[in-house]
Amino acid sequence: MPVQRADARRNYARLLAVAKEAIAVEGPDASLEQIARTAGVGSATVRRHFPNRHALLEAVFRDRVETLCAHARDLTGRADTRAALLEWLSAVLADATTIRGLATALSRDRAADPGVAHEHCCSAQLTEAGDPLVRHAAHDGALAPDVTIGDLLALITGIALAMEHHPDPAADAQRLLGLAMAGVGPRQG
Repeated sequence: MPVQRADARRNYARLLAVAKEAIAVEGPDASLEQIARTAGVGSATVRRHFPNRHALLEAVFRDRVETLCAHARDLTGRADTRAALLEWLSAVLADATTIRGLATALSRDRAADPGVAHEHCCSAQLTEAGDPLVRHAAHDGALAPDVTIGDLLALITGIALAMEHHPDPAADAQRLLGLAMAGVGPRQG
């Protein structure tokens, strides 16, 4: 990546800060034109740094996604592979339900071009990070062998989007994840 001029770096930082605030308030469809105005730059500057909304969302959520990826790496290798997987899925779900726009960004990542993996998009990074957890849990018999990380991320994204307008979305989402992972049949005792 070429070295940016100091003013370009400042514009990028200002745009990213304004975009984070706008998305937190208005969601992932926050106006790019309003973001540009608030940051004191033209819309061409926004497009130069973020050629599309997907690129903007990826930049806004980059730090959080990197933290989730690091958490997955930390959990890989734990003896209780099911507990490790569930801990990570719960962390992803907690962020997806409490960080406005993240679930939408994840769902757009998957829908944008399902046949093409974009290495820098949020869902591709989470897929790569979570895949070892899924493989280890399946290997140990703690997860059905045909369940993929893609399946689980789609489930989490769906739960997060469904809970968006609930009074306590994080708690309701965790309850639904528990139901999905346990199954909805009667408990065997």
